[in-house]
Amino acid sequence: MIELPHEIVGADLGATTPTRTLIWGHGLTTSRRIEDVAPLIDWTSVAAKMVRYDARGHGEAPSTPDVAEYGWDSLARDQLSLADSLGIEGYVAAGASMGCGTAIHAAVLAPTRVQALVLVIPPTAWETRAGQTAQWNLAADVLEAKGIEPMIANLAALPVPDPFANDPGHLARRADALRSWDTRRLAQVFRGAAVADLPPREAISLLTMPTLILAWTGDPTHPVSTARELAALLPHASLELASTSGDLERWTKLVADFVRDLS
Repeated sequence: MIELPHEIVGADLGATTPTRTLIWGHGLTTSRRIEDVAPLIDWTSVAAKMVRYDARGHGEAPSTPDVAEYGWDSLARDQLSLADSLGIEGYVAAGASMGCGTAIHAAVLAPTRVQALVLVIPPTAWETRAGQTAQWNLAADVLEAKGIEPMIANLAALPVPDPFANDPGHLARRADALRSWDTRRLAQVFRGAAVADLPPREAISLLTMPTLILAWTGDPTHPVSTARELAALLPHASLELASTSGDLERWTKLVADFVRDLS
């Protein structure tokens, strides 16, 4: 296992004492610093001790040469190792996209430790994963041959998730985030993403912890079909879809209420 840069943030909720620990995994190509620019959840409103970290190959975390080590099962082992190092036994596993995949694998690997799941924008999986795998490998090829600018130029042609349809700064933030990367490191994580997938459906269906699934519409990289299938597989899951910016703004309260009700 590798050492993951991390920080621990306690909710500032007056007299409320956080009773849960939540470990948050960010998405592919992001990091703690990048997420700070436009976070999906206002964690200061959630009554939990929150652990944020940079995943393998992202942000301040070291890269490793074997692309198989970027699979979500390997990232889940990294997360469980981080929990061990911090003396955390039970926790809420939460994350967006890649972090969502990490959380699910952590729950499969350690179902007695993962007390609940918060799964944000579940990515392509199973049958829909093959097409995305090809896209990640192509992106890595382009990066290594031509650099980052052709990829940024292509952003305007890609679908924008529905909640950001009227957000003029969305594409600029994505471009700035990509430009912050070292090209070789970014190509490596793309190739790692190409070997990643969710656990088998049968393994997921055995998970019994409370689960909140937050998905948005209009994004083929994070299709509603994955979110709906997870909601059907997990026996104690609820699903919320966001199609507008207003829907997205409700996510913080949904997470806060979910964590509160676990206590």
